[in-house]
Amino acid sequence: MKGARVAGLLLAAGQGSRLGTPKALVEYAGERLVDRGVRLLEEGGCHPVVVVLGAATVQVRGAVTVRNPDWASGMGSSLRVGLATLPEEAESVVIALVDQPLIRPGAVRALIDSGAGLAVATYGGKRRNPVLIAREHFAGVAELAVGDVGARPFMKAHPELVTEVPCDEHGDPADIDTPRDLRLLEPQ
Repeated sequence: MKGARVAGLLLAAGQGSRLGTPKALVEYAGERLVDRGVRLLEEGGCHPVVVVLGAATVQVRGAVTVRNPDWASGMGSSLRVGLATLPEEAESVVIALVDQPLIRPGAVRALIDSGAGLAVATYGGKRRNPVLIAREHFAGVAELAVGDVGARPFMKAHPELVTEVPCDEHGDPADIDTPRDLRLLEPQ
């Protein structure tokens, strides 16, 4: 929502079972993924940035950290914890995932500049992350965020509210799930 106070929310609680280590701790191009995600949201125009941790507890500069005690149940619980932690003055939030290091701040800015109350970044016409959610939708998103899903069920239930924002020029939504993914995405 253009001109609104937009917080950032980085979901970084997972164990990274296929990767062999919590993704928040993984280094990509000399920077921890958690720090890279915070920078993405800050440089994209979000303040404050809240990081939801779980499997690993780490110090994160420039962000408020909160622990999800139920992190093992999936991303939905982390999203609910994060939304509940946002300050009241945040009129909306941009949510990013810790394991997508190739997304650039322009994607976050494009979501904010869309002026939408519910916006999702698209790449090649496919919906991915990050997403922007206005406060008026927090409760509905939280209610449907169970297991390993985030805002997708709410967006599917309310397609008339969703604004798709093309972000192809703002990076690549490839994620890091395995050691092979990390090797393939690592800059040469």
